[in-house]
Amino acid sequence: MVANYKHEVATRDSEFVSGPALILRALASDPGRQAFVTADGAGITAGDFAATTYRLAHELIARGVTVGSTVTLLTGNTPEALSARYAAGLAGARVVNLYDGMSAPVLAEITASVDTSLLLVDAERYATAPELLPLVDVPAVLTLGPGPVAADGAVGEDVIAASAHRPAEPPAVRVGPDDDLGIRHTGGTTGIPKGILSLHGPYRRVFDAPVGSDPAAGAPRLLAPTPLAHLSGILSDLTLQRGGTVVLQRSFEPGAVLTAIERERITDLWLLPPLLHQLLDHPAVGHTDLSSLRTIPYGGSAASPTRIREAFKVFGPVLFGVYGMSEAQLISMLTPQEHDRIGHGGQVSVGRPVPGVEVAIRALDGTDLPTGGQGEVHLRSDTVMAGYWKRPDLTAAVLRDGWLNTGDVGYFDEDGYLYLADRAKDLIIVVGGHVYPSEVEDLLITHPAVARCAVFGVRDDQETEHVHVAVVPAPGQRPTLAELRAFVTERKGRIFAPEVLHLVDEIPLTPVGKPDKKLLRDSHAG
Repeated sequence: MVANYKHEVATRDSEFVSGPALILRALASDPGRQAFVTADGAGITAGDFAATTYRLAHELIARGVTVGSTVTLLTGNTPEALSARYAAGLAGARVVNLYDGMSAPVLAEITASVDTSLLLVDAERYATAPELLPLVDVPAVLTLGPGPVAADGAVGEDVIAASAHRPAEPPAVRVGPDDDLGIRHTGGTTGIPKGILSLHGPYRRVFDAPVGSDPAAGAPRLLAPTPLAHLSGILSDLTLQRGGTVVLQRSFEPGAVLTAIERERITDLWLLPPLLHQLLDHPAVGHTDLSSLRTIPYGGSAASPTRIREAFKVFGPVLFGVYGMSEAQLISMLTPQEHDRIGHGGQVSVGRPVPGVEVAIRALDGTDLPTGGQGEVHLRSDTVMAGYWKRPDLTAAVLRDGWLNTGDVGYFDEDGYLYLADRAKDLIIVVGGHVYPSEVEDLLITHPAVARCAVFGVRDDQETEHVHVAVVPAPGQRPTLAELRAFVTERKGRIFAPEVLHLVDEIPLTPVGKPDKKLLRDSHAG
């Protein structure tokens, strides 16, 4: 089945305004408004931030950064990180983020693979720099602010200080819709993760997407406790362009998030489901003033219907289910009023495709499946990636005739709502059939002794896969494998029942906040 909500967004090069330029225009036009509250509680006005960013763009250009250059960022959740990203974009360079949580050798390989011409480091990542710098050979390393001075000298010159004499106005660089915007890397702990090349034109269309609270209800205030290098950065872009304020935190800590929501009157907060679960389980949630919240978009991994219903009781009708990916940006959305959509496998729907996106459910041979048929999710839109950086083989494997194979498995219901069964690569092949981990997780989370869980497959020495589950017990509970097996067998069948139970204090998460099933799998292999 194909759901077609596609419309064309045409932009001539002569009229094109890039995303970074659009954001800076909005900031400069209202210089007195508060643009940021830093992790240390300091306020930054829109005018000061815009002036700093324009000056930085001129400084980068003077140092040779231009269209086709690569500026790589070793940065955390700071205003300087966004300023550097916007400045590089104004100069026409592609931007690459080096994610926290990846090993120094992997970061070094990424730095080399993207042809880095300039590496910028902010205060949050100074501690990482000494591990990385001996492993890289880049033309220049600069700091975004005064860097620490070690025995063998500073990390690099302070490029923001060096830019102080530059003009606080947009640089005269022509950036077109087909110019490279950046390269985002998929998660991974070994080897070089895939680099997803994005262009300015598709990203400019993000600003027309219906994500975040309606500015007509008042200026948005976004809390960003997850990495700016990922979706929090995109939502920060939208917030700043729409006249709002970004409140930064260094990392996600549920108690600190709840405190900030109340103190800063937060309207918008992006969460992956595991982080949403942590908020729901925090003892302070029941006596925190959450009345300022307007939207909590969530997505990125499977959501439990049980926990989502609980979240509605706690936060109110502010949850928006979103389905997207780095290769395609926003794909579909489920509004608060539509959350009664539960699929036959117990999944919460991920909504309907947003305008500009076509979605098709296809069999392995590429034929479209009828309504209700479960198969691979393919999509076509103007926001699909340009391809994987320097990997035409990988690009050809997923991008054909304009259609992207997402690697997800799903189906449409009769009203055009999309449901995801799982990632195709997370499928556990067991004796007697196939097991999608999210289906078992959604069931187990309803067990009174289970607070959180992650289901994953582990191969034995005969290459046979077995269903394992890591469980965070509910307070005062200690579930046994026998009772969980009986619970799952009764409701879904024997092949879905976990064969091994791991009781854990917390489910390990990847740097972007998803359950780290690779770590779980590797920890329990053999």
